[in-house]
Amino acid sequence: MTVTLVAVLAVVGALTTVLVVMDDKKSNSVADSGYNYESQAPTPTRTYDPGPSSEAITPTQPPSAASSTPRATTRTTTTTSTPSGPRPVLKTKDNPLFLGENGTNVVTCNLPKWQSTPTAAQAFFTAALPCLEAAWQPVMQRANLPYQRPKLVFPSGKRWSSGCGDVTEGEAAAFYCPPDGAIYMPFEGLNVQANKNMIGSYLSVFAHEFGHHIQALSGAMKAAYQQAYEVGPDTAAGLEISRREELQAQCFSGMWFAAAWNGKGSITDTVVRDMLEDGYQRGDDNNPSAPRDHGKRQNYGAWQKQGYEKNRTYQCNTYLAPASSVS
Repeated sequence: MTVTLVAVLAVVGALTTVLVVMDDKKSNSVADSGYNYESQAPTPTRTYDPGPSSEAITPTQPPSAASSTPRATTRTTTTTSTPSGPRPVLKTKDNPLFLGENGTNVVTCNLPKWQSTPTAAQAFFTAALPCLEAAWQPVMQRANLPYQRPKLVFPSGKRWSSGCGDVTEGEAAAFYCPPDGAIYMPFEGLNVQANKNMIGSYLSVFAHEFGHHIQALSGAMKAAYQQAYEVGPDTAAGLEISRREELQAQCFSGMWFAAAWNGKGSITDTVVRDMLEDGYQRGDDNNPSAPRDHGKRQNYGAWQKQGYEKNRTYQCNTYLAPASSVS
């Protein structure tokens, strides 16, 4: 028996899709984030504030692994785990990823200047990948979870093929495919005319997709898909699981910006401000006809801000958050 779930999120700045294909023996899934701007959607007026905010989400759970090490301030060489090394843990709320005071390492990212061409965009995201790895690989090591570098794919045109199936420009702008272990960043999906040179917006999507990669490596993504399959992916319970997964990737995106902002380099106050404002423009409530599978604008932005301000994985444990925080 095969069940296919397609969830489409219209967010003022994005169209996000999650496709899950499951049968009795395997699970192929796509986690996507895109740009399909709706001119009628309101644009929030928010200012950059690196300090604590009353809008931040209540911590989901205090650390339960006292032996865990807080984030370091040095970069770590990327390595690929071996079969005899750490293994994924098929759990969501109890995944080792969320134990202890585990935050992203400080990294200095010196990125090329953004230019709105396919070649320049490819160079930009390729240069950003090591920065994401340097921040996140130590998090996985401290949690005793496997790490390996994701592939980057830059498909052309308006229809893109992957090991998870075909995706069109109208369905998503960027996506992560677990069977491929790849982040797909098609230039046609970025909507550069709307975003212009707001690299905080582009990096937010890239960091979100990298967050899905972390979920996949940890085992939390597969566990979530299994739970959604059991209750029915299109049911209210199944859609809530999808929202928890997507909002967590958004929180992980914010965690990376915390690491990169502290390292200075290309991640300036302006870039962070654009990232934070961008998050509040995305949400299910931008498209009344879309499934409620990613969360409303307020929660989509708040979880990203939560990751940025708190920078601890347990603060991103959406599976323990109240329903109102993932609505």
